[in-house]
Amino acid sequence: MRLNAFLARAGIDSRRGADRLIKAGRISVNGRLGQLNDDVSEADDIRVNGRRINAQKPRYILLYKPAGYITTLKDPDNRVKVTDLVKINERVVPVGRLDFNTTGALLLTNDGELTNKLMHPSFEVDKVYEVVVEGEVTDEILNKLSIGVNLEDGKTAPAAAKRLADNKIELIIHEGRNHQVKRMLAAVGLPVKRLHRSKYGPLDLDSLKPGHWRDLAETEIKLLK
Repeated sequence: MRLNAFLARAGIDSRRGADRLIKAGRISVNGRLGQLNDDVSEADDIRVNGRRINAQKPRYILLYKPAGYITTLKDPDNRVKVTDLVKINERVVPVGRLDFNTTGALLLTNDGELTNKLMHPSFEVDKVYEVVVEGEVTDEILNKLSIGVNLEDGKTAPAAAKRLADNKIELIIHEGRNHQVKRMLAAVGLPVKRLHRSKYGPLDLDSLKPGHWRDLAETEIKLLK
């Protein structure tokens, strides 16, 4: 396989990020500097900054993220991370982010190629959120959310919005802007009190409790790809 694919499979970075490492001269293959067009196998001696890298078995994990965990891997305040909940040999990283107090479905994987694909705006993964808000969810607000609302970084794509209770809404979006759901609801006058992601693409949390995780089934992996 190509060198960047090997590095992505090993959990080092996405393919694009691996290309940057190769260009920076930080990758060696059998004692020489790696090149973008190198084809490699597990038998080759591949190193990042002098440390030998072994290809990992691909892992695809669905975590029910509880509140009080961060999805970034580096934190100056040393807060607990979602990866602290997943005790496995492989290094996996979250696909996208959920805020510190947001709960729900979070995909983690060491498949850098799939991560890059899912994060690309053109892929349009549906994400289902259940949101408790301050204020009353009216038909007018549902209509505004459905056609898209204006934010400082542009108008949002149309969303599917449904009232679950007077102060609770289900919102389905496929964009991945920072704090998008909170910003959308603030724009229509409904500050968010509690935010939960119940589905990510084809993945739901039916069999999981907060803080628990499971490996994806082969059928789910194929659906994501």
